[in-house]
Amino acid sequence: MYYFIEPMSEDDIAEVQEIEAQSFPSSWSATTYKRELRNTATSRYLVVRMSSTPPPAQIEPTPTPRWPGFLNHIRAALFPPTSESTHSCPIIGYGGVWLTVDDAHITTIAVDPRFRGYGVGELLLNGLIDAAYDLEAKMLTLEVRVSNTVAQRLYVKYGFQPGGTRRRYYTDNGEDALIMWTERIDAPEYHALLAELRRQLYTRLQRQAEEITPAPESPE
Repeated sequence: MYYFIEPMSEDDIAEVQEIEAQSFPSSWSATTYKRELRNTATSRYLVVRMSSTPPPAQIEPTPTPRWPGFLNHIRAALFPPTSESTHSCPIIGYGGVWLTVDDAHITTIAVDPRFRGYGVGELLLNGLIDAAYDLEAKMLTLEVRVSNTVAQRLYVKYGFQPGGTRRRYYTDNGEDALIMWTERIDAPEYHALLAELRRQLYTRLQRQAEEITPAPESPE
């Protein structure tokens, strides 16, 4: 399978809420999502779509995002702009980030349970990191359940470290939240880490696509 990552639109909200209902005990209303999507000055929301065919032909990206230049070739491989609509492709994950002064706070990230373990969550995290760059954030932060060690391992891999806890943060069961922070994401050391992790992720996703996609028939 191939995965596309692109900005969430209001037309995506119903699909996003279906994944949210399978991932969290409580859900945002459609009105809340619409408000967040319209607040482009301080928030970004993304979706991941799935397709059994390769991405459509690429076109030149718009110049507005401020991606770190040396990451452009990796970003283009992971998040290709397309020349045709991908709205017919189902959404299998989503995430969002808010800017608070210089910090980008990852507010939500979720993957359809059927597609967990295939790198979709890691792909989303990369998209949210790029969204943080676009918002000119200096650091990233998030909360994660103390019991969610799988997610914590992914975040540590991408430079997040524990910075404290929020007692009884989750209202469904009173579980504590672990607060995690990165160092400065504009530092050369973080750029180097991100470039290597993206190389590994791209290799993984390409290998998965090749394993699942049938090889073309030989000409007679």
